[in-house]
This record gives sequence, C-alpha cells and structure tokens, in this order.
Amino acid sequence: MATEQGEDVLSEASSGPYAAFIRWMENLSETQFAYFLLTPAMLLLGAIAFWPLLSTFRLSLFADAITGTSTVGEFVGLENYVAVLTGQRNALLPAPFIPTSFSVEAFFASALTVTLIFTIVSVLFETLIGFGQALVLDQDFRGRRWARVVIIIPWAVPIVIQGMIFYLFFAPGIGPFVGDGPLSLQQLGLISGSPLQTTIDAALITIVADIWKTTAFMALLILAGLQSVNRDLYDVARVAGASTWQRFKLITLPIVLPTVLVAMLFRTIQAMRVYGIIEASGVGCSTLPSLSCLVVTSFFGGTRLVGTAATVAFLTAAFIGLVVTIYIIGYAREEGA
Repeated sequence: MATEQGEDVLSEASSGPYAAFIRWMENLSETQFAYFLLTPAMLLLGAIAFWPLLSTFRLSLFADAITGTSTVGEFVGLENYVAVLTGQRNALLPAPFIPTSFSVEAFFASALTVTLIFTIVSVLFETLIGFGQALVLDQDFRGRRWARVVIIIPWAVPIVIQGMIFYLFFAPGIGPFVGDGPLSLQQLGLISGSPLQTTIDAALITIVADIWKTTAFMALLILAGLQSVNRDLYDVARVAGASTWQRFKLITLPIVLPTVLVAMLFRTIQAMRVYGIIEASGVGCSTLPSLSCLVVTSFFGGTRLVGTAATVAFLTAAFIGLVVTIYIIGYAREEGA
C-alpha cells in the first residue's frame, strides 16, 4: 500500500506543474537562464527607479501654485515643457534652461549648456588621465602598491572637504592662486580677481576639482580591464617586432575599449547630475547653474515652483537617458565588432 502511494506521488511530481517548470528551465540557453535569474532584481530596481520618475512626470503636468496652500495648480498637460524649452519660464527660473543667445556669456548662464560643458570636458580629461594612470599602474615596478594608494586618495576625500580645498585655493585674500603671490593665476591673466563669483572661472574651478577627485575612479575601472588582457599576446607581438604603439593600438585598446565605455557611462551619468561640488566649493548655483541646481533652487526656493521643477527634473532624466542609450548602442557595436 505504501509503495503504491509513493509511486503515485512520484508520478504526480514528474507530470505536475513543478516538473513542467523544471523541464522549461532545463531547455533554456545560458543567456536566457541568466536573464531569468536577473528578472526579479530587475523588476525590483525598475519599480524603485520608475515610480519616482512617473511621479515626477505627473507633477510636471500641473501648473505652479504661486499663491495659496496647494502644492500644484491646475492640470496644464505639456505646457510646462513648452514654456521651459522656449524660454517662457526664464523670468521665474533662477537661470535659463537653454541659452538665450549664442554668446559665451549666454552659454555659461544656461543650466543645460553648463551641464553639458562640465560633463564633456570633465569626462574627457578624466578618461584620458585615468587611462594613462591605469597604463602606469598596470606595469610591474617597485612601489606599485603605494602608487595606487596615492592615486586613490583624492577619490576617498569627501565632497565637502574637496569643496573646501578648492575654496581655499581660489578665495580672494586666502588662496595662493589669487592675488600677488608667486603662484597667482590672476597675475598670468588666467583667472579674474574673484574667480568664485565669475561664471567662466567658476566653471574651470569646478571642472578641475572634479577631475582631481574622480580620475582615480576611471583609472581603477580601466586598470581592471587592462589586467584581464592575456599577457601572452604582448609576448607574441614583441617576437613579431611590434612597437609599443602598435601593441597598444592593436592589442590593448581594442580589448579595453568596452571597459572604457562602461567607465565613461558611469562618469557621464554622475557628471550630468553635478550639484555638490558647485555648492561645496563656494561657487554656488547663482554663479554656475547646472540642471540639478535648477531643480533644487526651483523646488526649495521661496516660490516653490513644483510643476516647473518637476519639468526640469524630468527633462534632465530624459537627457541622461538619451546619453545612456547612445553609450549602450556604442558598447553593443564594440562588443559585436
């Protein structure tokens, strides 16, 4: 009797939903099985990421409540987007979203162009310098561990301390780079007498501060890619008579390029959200407006432009999403090459 019951249980287990699910999983390819395992985490992260984004988009469809106790005004659809992108909200915003003209002053007064300039310049130099540091650290030499520690130190410095360091460098009457001292950049005509209150000088200071701190991040990521290169390839290239440049061009760069693209993606996303170093260095959003500055000052300002702030925040997310898409396409092409 017990044997018959055991056989019935085994028969039901081998033909039930559980068995069908097991057979379905066994028929999955390695790629499909990997996506299957990642699905719960992707759904959770998607819910966490997209719910605030959808909530922000909903707020952006309502007018600003300039008066009264309501957080937002009436429903206006996409009117806020049209007003922000055409400059109709410039009078209410702390800085224009887009440039009002094609002059240098207008470019550095616009939150969008300031953010793009900061992102392009800082990420470019961080990638180039970080690549150079990674190539050096990839070599076998005495004291390599200490060299890595020295490179990592700026990255470990909190952003408040980083901002204070550069404030003390460029504050009039305090900083060695301003005034009549031997290190004065003002005497060379490179900066003005009040660089922290001059937009172009402030942009230069924040870019240099960001490069100083974050180059180590790029170097470490690229170094991880360099150490995955098979050293036998270099030995074969040397035997074949390849020069140092040819070994870099034909072996190192093609193998490490996907890693470089991923590192640039991470840095680009972070750079397009720049806010902390602007405030911590004493520059302030009034001198150097970024997209994040525009959102914060609009939302927490005295008038609390909730609808407009939500619009700028969603546009910022859209720009970042566009940049991420471009990177992903470039990465996919590099992987398929």
